[in-house]
Amino acid sequence: MNTETSPSDLELLQAMLAGDEEALAALYRRRAGDVHRFALHMCGSQSLAEDVTQEVFMVLMREGRTFDPAKGSLPAFLIGVARNHVLRRLRRERFYVSLDEDPTNAREGVSDRASGPLDSLSRNETIESVRKSILTLPERYREVVVLCELQELSYLEAAAILGCAVGTVRSRLHRARVLLIEKLRPADEREGAEVKTARCFA
Repeated sequence: MNTETSPSDLELLQAMLAGDEEALAALYRRRAGDVHRFALHMCGSQSLAEDVTQEVFMVLMREGRTFDPAKGSLPAFLIGVARNHVLRRLRRERFYVSLDEDPTNAREGVSDRASGPLDSLSRNETIESVRKSILTLPERYREVVVLCELQELSYLEAAAILGCAVGTVRSRLHRARVLLIEKLRPADEREGAEVKTARCFA
C-alpha cells in the first residue's frame, strides 16, 4: 500500500530553489490564498492585493534562500514579506481604499449558504461592516487584527512578522478589539453615550 504524503513547505521551497517549477506552482497553490487575504484585509483593494501576492512570490524566487525555518514558518515569512510590500505601496502611492470596492473573490471562501435570503443579507451586511471597520483602524492595530484574528497566526508568529515583543502584540490586539467594538456599536447607542457624557460635564 502506497502511503504517499504531501511534501512540506520547506521541501517544496528547496525543490523550487533547485529549479523545480512544479514545486513553485505547488507552493503558490498552497500559500497564495493566505498572502492575498492578508494584503486584501490590510488595504481593501483587490488589484493591490493581487499585485502584492505576485510580488511576494517573485521575492521568494529571488531570495528564498534567506528563509530560516528556525525563525518561523514559511507562511509567516511570506506574510512578513507581504506586509512590507503592502505598507511600502500604501505609503509610496498614498493609496486610499474605497470602502465601496468589493474585496471578495473565490479565494476568500465566503459562503452564501444560509437558511434564507434575509439571513444571507444580514450576514453579508455584518461581514461588510466588520471589514470596513478593520480598514479604518490605525495601521498598528489593523495589522494585529488581520494577523491574529483573520490569519489566525499565533502571538509569537505575529510578533516575529511585526518585529516587536509578544506583549506588544497582545496589548495592540486588546486595544484593536476595543476600537472595533466601539466602531460596530449601533449609531443610536453611540449617540446615547455621547449625550450622557455631555450631561456629566454640563
